[in-house]
Amino acid sequence: MASIDYESKIPNNVDLASDKRLQRALEKWQPEYLDWWHQMGPTDYEANDIYLRTAISVEADGWAHFGYVKMPDYRWGIFLEPQQKGRVVPCGDHYGEEAWQEVPGEFRTELRRIIVTQADTEPASVEQQRLLGHTAPSLYDLRNLFQVNVEEGRHLWAMVYLLQRYFGKDGRREAEELLERRSGNPDRPRILGTFNEPITTWLDFFMFTMFTDRDGKFQLLALAESGFDPLARTCRFMLTEEAHHMFVGQTGVGRVIKRTCEVMQEYPDACPSEHGAIPLPLIQKYINFWVSSSTDLYGSEISSNAANYFAAGLKGRAYEEKKYTEHKAMDGSYVIEKLEGDRLVKEEVPLRNAMNEVLRTEYLEDNQKGIDYWNRITAKHNIDFNFCLPNRRFHRNIGLYTGLHFDVEGNPMSKEDYEARVHEWLPNDEDRKFVTSLMVAVKEAGQFAGWIAPPAKGLNGQPVDFEYVKL
Repeated sequence: MASIDYESKIPNNVDLASDKRLQRALEKWQPEYLDWWHQMGPTDYEANDIYLRTAISVEADGWAHFGYVKMPDYRWGIFLEPQQKGRVVPCGDHYGEEAWQEVPGEFRTELRRIIVTQADTEPASVEQQRLLGHTAPSLYDLRNLFQVNVEEGRHLWAMVYLLQRYFGKDGRREAEELLERRSGNPDRPRILGTFNEPITTWLDFFMFTMFTDRDGKFQLLALAESGFDPLARTCRFMLTEEAHHMFVGQTGVGRVIKRTCEVMQEYPDACPSEHGAIPLPLIQKYINFWVSSSTDLYGSEISSNAANYFAAGLKGRAYEEKKYTEHKAMDGSYVIEKLEGDRLVKEEVPLRNAMNEVLRTEYLEDNQKGIDYWNRITAKHNIDFNFCLPNRRFHRNIGLYTGLHFDVEGNPMSKEDYEARVHEWLPNDEDRKFVTSLMVAVKEAGQFAGWIAPPAKGLNGQPVDFEYVKL
């Protein structure tokens, strides 16, 4: 089961050849996918050889094989982790029952909604990032962008396989619609708001891969605990690729910070912007924007849908089997802060209804590790500046805090006071114009734009000045 059949038109380790009807359906979808890639994937680099990694097996020593590939020739496919004998539903009312290998009829609609929502994020991010190749700060970064793009495309394949294999005609229709929606389109936008935000600069890209892809990590961790075994196995393999995306974001922002610190040391009496670097307070504004936007992706703090998904065993908590000893969550509660008048009050809600908030808390704690990493960079350069996460109530558009106003520390404030100070916390037009002005492509191997430091080392044992993209 672990080996991947690369002789097939669609690489897979799910014995696709044994199901001719499904094989025909996916082979019909394949050219439609390639048409979407040509229209909405990375522009202008389809003929170039890119130093990409490709899975050759799902084992630990085989899922990352490096070599030059033209992106349209990348072997997108369907890869699931091997089935675990004896696996049971890990949470909810069906805890301990044998995991489902087929879709339970009573959960068909809910499972399809979960899979479609996750699937929709994958092509959305490719669309958001399609123009970034024009302004890459180095060939190293250009290659990382394309690696993220092709893997998001493969994650789409993983979800489309589930839709077409287990949901028949409805799944085939959903698979077609995944290629029809467009990020930011006013008439047919992507399902989740963050995936309609424009990503016009590399600072946005690094923030997105740091914070929004980290949301993806925690959503996949929750789905990897699903009682629907094919979904769990799919997500476990996707998590191996998601880790690189977050590496790109965390180290990318770190390199921006490092370069700014270097400029501050070289020119202590000048603003870093005067010498082509991004000021640290402006980087903090971008953190505030992308953290708050990505925090919305978990949904409302109190959610009957989340309770139903957990009860049914469709979606667990992150690390459900490893971290928790009690898996039904029938008696527990969770404290949530709500705004009453002009003050915050604590309210206990049933644990199942707070599952979105449980996952959001795990996400924010994981984000803090990245913040700590960035603060070690400023400390190493003896710069008196500490980055921080905005409070979970800041700048929210979904959930209990929608339409309410809080500062970055989570304190309630009036609309008038918020509007007078929001420019201190979020990038304004002038800020974005400045960052955009720095986005000039660097195409010589081993050279980097002036606003970002080189990485500490190259990829896969290659030197930093390796020709990661052949131009």
